Amino acid sequence: MKALLYTTLILYSLLIGVFANCYHYITDNLYLLFIFVPAFIYIVTLSGFIYVKTKRIRLKFAYHGAYMLSICWLSSIVTILYQTVYAFYTLPINYVDFLWSLGISIFVEATVFWVGVISVYFSSLQMGIKHRFWGAVCALIPGINLFILAIIIKTVFKEVYFEIDKDKLNESRKHLEVCKTKYPILMVHGLFLRDLKYFNYWGRIPKELTKNGATIFFGNHQSALSVPDSAQELAARIREIIKETGAEKLNIIAHSKGGIDCRYAIKHLGVEDMIASLTTVSTPHRGCEFADYLLTKLPQWSQKHICKTYNTTLKKLGDTNPDFYAAVKDLTAEACIKFDKETEVPKGIYCQSYGSVITKMQSGKFPFNFSSLLVKHFSGPNDGLVSQDSFEWGERYTLLYPTHKEGISHGDMMDLNRRDIQGFDVREFYVQLVNELKEKGL
Repeated sequence: MKALLYTTLILYSLLIGVFANCYHYITDNLYLLFIFVPAFIYIVTLSGFIYVKTKRIRLKFAYHGAYMLSICWLSSIVTILYQTVYAFYTLPINYVDFLWSLGISIFVEATVFWVGVISVYFSSLQMGIKHRFWGAVCALIPGINLFILAIIIKTVFKEVYFEIDKDKLNESRKHLEVCKTKYPILMVHGLFLRDLKYFNYWGRIPKELTKNGATIFFGNHQSALSVPDSAQELAARIREIIKETGAEKLNIIAHSKGGIDCRYAIKHLGVEDMIASLTTVSTPHRGCEFADYLLTKLPQWSQKHICKTYNTTLKKLGDTNPDFYAAVKDLTAEACIKFDKETEVPKGIYCQSYGSVITKMQSGKFPFNFSSLLVKHFSGPNDGLVSQDSFEWGERYTLLYPTHKEGISHGDMMDLNRRDIQGFDVREFYVQLVNELKEKGL
């Protein structure tokens, strides 16, 4: 596939270079327009779609966009060289011819460029805000624009090939149903976000698990409540799913505060016999000292303002009675350590925990790249929010170290930014996690 990409790119780049610099030739041979114009339209509108082997429309547009930008990148070098030489031979005597030639070349290159930019800006997930921002800012700066363009092209092509490989992997093991566990999966969110229809807390993870045979349910509880109140909602949800499905038990995968909420529900709310396993991911079992600091150092008026703003916003988004202050207070080191000591690992339930770390501020995405420095000051290595010392719980504990400079943040573990991290495929991580539950007969 890549060999075909390189071959066609060189061919079409040369053709676009010819079309962009054809003024001198078409003035003497107007019939060339009947060849050049249809060929140009074909390249700009269809060529990129033909050479990508995927059924996913988003990936087709992303590939076509990167394809157009690659053609623009290569052909613009040809155009710059040609127009420079042409100017040397025509100026100052035939400046009209030069202006016509320059205008046609700009039109052709700009058309290819904007088709590419629009396609990738609206289809790529991995470009991110940073690439889009610098692409817009540097678009008209000679030299720098080609450098930024090369980064965008590489990012988008990498995304497309990665997704195609994942589709092939899922198709090859579809018959195995590697995530078809004995008991359904309940995914429990943490603090501040919810299981919303159009922006699921778990990003691309649930769809990936479903493709591989998993039966997925969500906690559907409010975004910010005290641990006991969240646990009440989760206990009701667990009973609802058991009744709906007829399953004997559930496997729970809980992120962040959700892990503590589930531990409370199992311990105090009579659902212990309904749970086959509990996997906590990025859960602060011994709290977050950064939360202690905020509650002791921030002025009361500031705390009240933050809480009021958050609670008001979340009510508009569907929460009936959010309590920001109570939720944060239950995540302090003092509260979590006390809860952890009083709440043993439940017997008869397979319990495990996962955590991750980021190595430096630049390695994470906002807001965890910012908060990581503050958490490190109080608690040492962390994922941007929870310290390494707070993750461990249950009979099995796994700390995920970064294999690349990016690291793995608190948000990355629930696919908040929908980004592909070199050395860590978050979707495949959950597929393998659920597959292990299946292998255990759960």
